[in-house]
Amino acid sequence: MECKSLTALIVVVLAVGYTVFVNKNKPSLGESIVLDKIRDEYDYVIVGAGSAGSILASRLSEGANYSVLLLEAGEHFDYDQNMHIPVLTSQFVNSNLAWHYQSETEKEMFLGLKNQTSLLNRGRVLGGSSSINACIYARGSPFDFEEWEMKYRCNGWGYNDLLPYFKKAEDIQIPSLKTSDYHGTGGPIAVSASPFSQLSKYFIDAGKEMGYMETDYNGKSQTGFSRVQNTVRNGVRSSTGLEYLGKPGKRQNFDIATNSFVTKIQIKEKVATGVYFIKQGRKQFVKAKRDVIVSAGAFNSPQLLMLSGIGPKSHLQDLDIPLVQDLPVGDKFDDHINIIIPINQSISTKIKHREYGLWLSTHCLGLALYLRWLTL
Repeated sequence: MECKSLTALIVVVLAVGYTVFVNKNKPSLGESIVLDKIRDEYDYVIVGAGSAGSILASRLSEGANYSVLLLEAGEHFDYDQNMHIPVLTSQFVNSNLAWHYQSETEKEMFLGLKNQTSLLNRGRVLGGSSSINACIYARGSPFDFEEWEMKYRCNGWGYNDLLPYFKKAEDIQIPSLKTSDYHGTGGPIAVSASPFSQLSKYFIDAGKEMGYMETDYNGKSQTGFSRVQNTVRNGVRSSTGLEYLGKPGKRQNFDIATNSFVTKIQIKEKVATGVYFIKQGRKQFVKAKRDVIVSAGAFNSPQLLMLSGIGPKSHLQDLDIPLVQDLPVGDKFDDHINIIIPINQSISTKIKHREYGLWLSTHCLGLALYLRWLTL
């Protein structure tokens, strides 16, 4: 059995090598959808091509009557094709494809870290953090959405309001969840079960012994134990950049500009009319006839608003930024906590070699399928 697994793995690796060799002189998908020449005016100008911006730009450009420009400070998602292999995520989190932010010193957090600060890396590439993260698919707690609606009067942002859109975006690959009321099929973003090992079964069984249920944490109840759900399709990262920008191809009314760092929103009489950005070392301006949409992420969006004069009055005055609108921008930011539990090596090594080989070959096969898809 071990010989068969090894043979299958060798075949997959050879297939990947052949595909890379065949395609080495062909233009990448990223190069086919981005451009250097930008028009002076568009109906919509979108700042940031991350998890949100990629979707917004794709959906708005479906209407041929509207012109759309998507500005991204980083590279396209084929800058390094290894980015599409989920297991290599750590290779890119600390690369030039990420913003390397760091938290302030916290009194009651990060006690074991140097200066009690933590890295806050964010994606700087088409697809944003969805192109470099660990592919963990987690929508968040329904209670948080309800708080937005009830406490902060964000009408239309309750969990029941957003669930149809979660389902529309999703293409669930987990057989047991295909008929779930909380998951959708046929959407752009694939959601798959994490690679299985006997160790994960031990954790779930231990949870059951403690009285907890095996649950779908993106379903009705988040209390219990569950295997991680991944934004992965056949071993290939299912990022918003790839799925929403790459697969539809180039549209005549839709332009994407990479390496375009937006520095300020132009605001006239309380109306955003365009943006200033730096590309190829030169400051440029583009006008928005209808709307400027800011989707630059949890850190860059409030930063851009404040640089444009929208934010806390006292803070902007300290920085000598002319005030346009006094608003508590960035004041309600909450981050999630990630807890990693190290496992004793003597337990983790009990995972069968065959299971690891299957997991590795699946990711290699995913790369081969992705590279082959580029030629279609």
